[in-house]
Amino acid sequence: MTSTANLIPIVKMPDPVLRQIAQPVAEITDGVRQLLDDMAATMYYAPGIGLAAPQINISQRLVVIDCGSDETAELYKMVNPEIISLSDERAVLEEGCLSIPDQTADVERPAEVSVRYLDENGAAQTMTAVGLLAACIQHEIDHLNGVLFIDHISRLKRDMITRRVMKELRQSTGVK
Repeated sequence: MTSTANLIPIVKMPDPVLRQIAQPVAEITDGVRQLLDDMAATMYYAPGIGLAAPQINISQRLVVIDCGSDETAELYKMVNPEIISLSDERAVLEEGCLSIPDQTADVERPAEVSVRYLDENGAAQTMTAVGLLAACIQHEIDHLNGVLFIDHISRLKRDMITRRVMKELRQSTGVK
């Protein structure tokens, strides 16, 4: 990460950009690389383990992920990521989202995922992930498709989280 990284405000639910399908990145330029650095800095500062460009009000197919330990960063910068296979085996992990602050829920997803993407230098990459990294990749790619983690839980739980978020929003803005 460069020392010139900038923090970018994170968009919160119910902002409509979170429900849009993000556009593919046509060319990896210095501007895209800077944006990936800024996204990583924003994610670490939040703190979070993943951030998709729509969460900073940029409807492009860019994702940064780091599920490594505090001592060992494992930063992935993904341009135009695409899931190429999902396991039949399922796993349940507690998920949260920087765009839905202070709310978590158990989410069931495929336990293993393979993803194809371009790295920040434009080189094609593929990787297979399990566990937390697999869930994080699916969560962030969902963001690129206008899907939130609450879309994967029961309607009752989703409605409860949505009501809490909207109440917080009303309280913070003074709108009734």
